[in-house]
Amino acid sequence: MGDLLMLAGKKALVTGGTRGIGRAVAERLLADGAAVTVTGTKPGGDAPEGCAYAAIDFADMALTRTFAERMAGQEFDILVNNAGINKVAPFAEIDPADFLRIQEVNVTAPFLLCRALVPGMRARGWGRIVNISSIWGKVSKEGRGAYGTSKFALDGLTAALAAEVAADGVLANCVAPGFIDTELTRRVLGEAGIAELTARVPARRLGRPEEIAAFVAWLAGPENTFITGQNIAIDGGFTRV
Repeated sequence: MGDLLMLAGKKALVTGGTRGIGRAVAERLLADGAAVTVTGTKPGGDAPEGCAYAAIDFADMALTRTFAERMAGQEFDILVNNAGINKVAPFAEIDPADFLRIQEVNVTAPFLLCRALVPGMRARGWGRIVNISSIWGKVSKEGRGAYGTSKFALDGLTAALAAEVAADGVLANCVAPGFIDTELTRRVLGEAGIAELTARVPARRLGRPEEIAAFVAWLAGPENTFITGQNIAIDGGFTRV
């Protein structure tokens, strides 16, 4: 916890905040003094200690619209759109229903939340939005047709929003994590897969959720006064070689 509690008095909403990167972000914002609400898909989900919790499945657009409208009245200063889904498939085999669902969760839900919360931020003269993208929103890879589309779109959404609201004290950015050491990563890849992967990363290791969270917290805080509209990779150099 920082001595100055840089986010004291701020209210933050972190979607997908029960595990992995989202949980680390919520815990960091809380440690920095913010009052944090996290979302998850399960009723009574496992929110970090000290955080409020709201259950919402962003694949349900009607529920998402209602949720966004409800959040508009909460006067959040910080919005971190972290919730996302992925399904790997060769381009010609992508199920259109899967493609649409991925866009709804990864792009439309952040759009609706931004649209709901930004007016209040502008009226108060201060706000920070951090959209969690991916290295697959900066470079591409086979099998990522649906997911990559959503993350490139999230970057475009962020840039357009930033252009409209920066003059009102609202800064919006994307953070694009690379290969991060989460429970899901280890379960999917296994130790052999991780060793093969990290050999391709200049830093020769996986990133840690806490490293992503630290930068998200900085972007979301008062020390960030001039960075907006960016899509910043945190990937140990992977996308630059």
